[in-house]
Amino acid sequence: MRSAQQILAEAYVIAVVGASRDPAKPSHGVPLQMLRHGWKIIPVNPFVDEVFGIKTVPTLADLTEPVDLVDIFRPAADAVEVVRQAVAIKAPAVWLQSGIVSAEARRIATEAGIDYVEDRCLAVERAVGNLSRIA
Repeated sequence: MRSAQQILAEAYVIAVVGASRDPAKPSHGVPLQMLRHGWKIIPVNPFVDEVFGIKTVPTLADLTEPVDLVDIFRPAADAVEVVRQAVAIKAPAVWLQSGIVSAEARRIATEAGIDYVEDRCLAVERAVGNLSRIA
């Protein structure tokens, strides 16, 4: 299993489940930081048409391209189903944001052989590792 830093360093396309248009929410600020540092962000949210000026997709099953990482901003109870969807689309890694922990989601990811991170923040890990996709 790759470390959180390795996952981020090797990712280019990140699907963000629960991405928000509300600038006050971490589910807006964190993916925006990743976008500003050069990652391609695909917002996944069935309730809005766009986030950051990027067209959303309602579910992971609706993605039209492969992703390197599924970042989850949903409660732990919802994360289980999102991880199942990530496995179904053959995402190589899932990441549950700070404060989100799920033994069941971890089990599903581990059994599927995909990398799993929980209770960590993408933006914090990006800053700590001084990672960027901008040349």
